[in-house]
Amino acid sequence: MDLRSELLKSIWYGFTALDLEKSGKVSKSQLKVLSHNLCTVLSIPHDPVALEEHFRDDDDGPVSSQGYMPYLNKYILDKVVEGSFNKENVDELCWTLTAKKNYQTDKNSSTVLPEKDAFRLWCLFNFLSEDKYPLVMVPDEVEYLLKKVCMAMSIEFNCVELEDFFSQDSVQQSGITVWVFLQMMNTGKLTKGIDKSIVSMAIEEVYREIVGDVLKEGYLWKKGQLRRNWKERWFTLRPSNLSYYTGEDRKECQGNIALDGNCCVEEVDDDQILFGRSKWIKNVLFPVLPDRDGKRCMFCLKTLSKTYEMSASDTKQRQEWTTAIQTAIRLHVEGKTSLHKDLKLKRREQREQREKRRQAKEEELQRLRALQEERERKLAELELLKEAQKQAQALLEQDEQRRRQQHEQLQQALEVQLREAEEARVSMQAEMALKEEEAERQRKRIQELEEMQKRLEEALQQEIKARLDEEAFRYAQAGLLAEEEEKMKALMSLQEEQEEYILKTQREKQELKQEMEAKSRALDEAQRQLEEVRANRHRVDQDVVAAQRKLRQASTNVKHWNVQMNRLMRPIGPGEKRPSLGSSFSSFQIPTQRDPGLRLRRRSGSEDQDEESKENVENRAGCDLEKRHSHASNGDMDIP
Repeated sequence: MDLRSELLKSIWYGFTALDLEKSGKVSKSQLKVLSHNLCTVLSIPHDPVALEEHFRDDDDGPVSSQGYMPYLNKYILDKVVEGSFNKENVDELCWTLTAKKNYQTDKNSSTVLPEKDAFRLWCLFNFLSEDKYPLVMVPDEVEYLLKKVCMAMSIEFNCVELEDFFSQDSVQQSGITVWVFLQMMNTGKLTKGIDKSIVSMAIEEVYREIVGDVLKEGYLWKKGQLRRNWKERWFTLRPSNLSYYTGEDRKECQGNIALDGNCCVEEVDDDQILFGRSKWIKNVLFPVLPDRDGKRCMFCLKTLSKTYEMSASDTKQRQEWTTAIQTAIRLHVEGKTSLHKDLKLKRREQREQREKRRQAKEEELQRLRALQEERERKLAELELLKEAQKQAQALLEQDEQRRRQQHEQLQQALEVQLREAEEARVSMQAEMALKEEEAERQRKRIQELEEMQKRLEEALQQEIKARLDEEAFRYAQAGLLAEEEEKMKALMSLQEEQEEYILKTQREKQELKQEMEAKSRALDEAQRQLEEVRANRHRVDQDVVAAQRKLRQASTNVKHWNVQMNRLMRPIGPGEKRPSLGSSFSSFQIPTQRDPGLRLRRRSGSEDQDEESKENVENRAGCDLEKRHSHASNGDMDIP
């Protein structure tokens, strides 16, 4: 499987994720965005006009996957240079597009894999899936991947739990999709009782081994080339090189050893260590006693330019490292870039050969079975011909007896079936009666809830109407108060004018008297209008109080029906008695100080006090005016 096939698998998921209607076509605007992102992560120049020019003759609608493939091969994949980009970035881009649409899980579940682990399993699935679309993975590859994960977690793989899943016809015929595979992993059958961190580490290890082409990783002691001291390094072996870092986080790379056909690895036998330094003379190792640090389990990696001396923790690790390095050298010599790609091809060839052998065996068995049947048929015919005359009567009697026995057995079986059917009918009738009672209770409950909802809506409408009426009455009251204030100002101005006219000279008193009479009439008219305004304001105050009373009644009704609704929303258990409606009134509470109705009443009370204070001031002003009138009339009587 080359690089183009690997990229096409990931891009196929990105294309199908953009196909929201599942019609096999995607709009050109979405393909432009996808192409631009692919060019960015693949580190190639992007031509924004190329897509329009390529599909200039196809302006009727969206583009299918077959129509997008020539553009993808010509303008993107043909320009890709291996090693100039990070394939993991391409996988992350396509995973982001397809996971939003297809990978939907319950985030609160304790068995759901983290997003990073799901992405790595998705990459592993793409690597092990078949090279045909839609992408599926055969059960053998699924079992191989699960065994690798269990081996990384140091647990035994249990095939019994997955036999039911693999025995399904859809899985056996077409394989398993990646979303079904992730759903199976999220069920927790494989990771039951295992910490999530251990599962994540195992998935990361398998991901680096299969997708990242890491043949082996681990700590080794390495002897320096100049200072000749031993340092512990984290080594990562791939088919093309052996890299070593300061720690297993692989942040600081200390060196890279290129592997080719000229490299070889040799072990140093601890039992043949002699005094002195070890030397390589004409490809012959003269081992010596370990260094004073006591390094054992040593092996050497020889290249054309240098010889690297390394030490493992034990003999087993040394054997594993030497075997892995020899495997990497062999792959390089054979021209193979990945061990697991080679193993995958071998497993596929084995499956094909096994399928061919199975088909050949089935054909051979069918042919032998046909020959055996033909032979048995001929022998039976021969025996029948030989003994037909002799056993004809015996066969007739046996047939008659057998038919009689079969008839009796059939009659007994029918009687048993009739009894069982009768018992099943009775049980079904009882069960149907229970179901009908339950359905009737549910219908009644639904009707009660619907009636309760209607009453709540009516109470809410009444509350809204009461609030609107209260607001209208408040606006009317504000207008009357403004009008009353204007009348008071006019009255005060008239009083000032009357005082000015009283202080005039006696010479103009007759005219002043006439004017005072006119002003008195105007004052009477103003006082009459003021009384009308006060009467109107009193009526408006009464309307406001009535609106507030309606509002409080509506609020009480809403609270009452809310209590009834909460009581009815509790599920009815079998045999449970419904509480009486009278108990709901016991939950009524006296409104607190925060009740808006009380605040309105308090505000209206303060407004009444302000109005009373205004009336007292006006009464005092009227008394002063009457006194002035009386003084003025007395002054007229004293004139000679």
